[in-house]
Amino acid sequence: MIAVYPGSFDPVTNGHLDIIERAAKIFDLLIVTVFRNAGKNPLFTMEERVELLREATAHIPNVRIDSFNGLLTEYARKQGARVVIKGLRAVSDFDYELQMALMNKKLDPELETLFMMTGQKYSYLSSSIVKELASFGGCVEGLVPPNVAKKLGDKMAEFKSAKK
Repeated sequence: MIAVYPGSFDPVTNGHLDIIERAAKIFDLLIVTVFRNAGKNPLFTMEERVELLREATAHIPNVRIDSFNGLLTEYARKQGARVVIKGLRAVSDFDYELQMALMNKKLDPELETLFMMTGQKYSYLSSSIVKELASFGGCVEGLVPPNVAKKLGDKMAEFKSAKK
């Protein structure tokens, strides 16, 4: 069975990886899909996010990284996926994700949403928090994969030199 785990992954965190690794144990193929979110202004380009995910998940043989711009239901149908994975950290995440799952169900009654709680040690972690921490020169070690920590450092150094 094929599942899709969509997100903006700007950047991918260890909380995302926790969900990816656990979902990959359940499904034959897990497609981790970077999508464009019109409501967000991403730090990393779509291509950078895809590459960061590829590097961070290279150790998981049944994970494929992709990207899309459009309706999740259409993307899932084209991929032959019948399940959407959604990671939850707190009740506040559930409110939004439940609305999205119900809308997806309306658009495609055959598409199921599986909610997975992130591991307790990552329940506070978000990409937004990581970016804010990195912007102030804080240590992101243990919050993101090593390749992401390096890329965040490089990106922040670019911003600092551009402001001079």
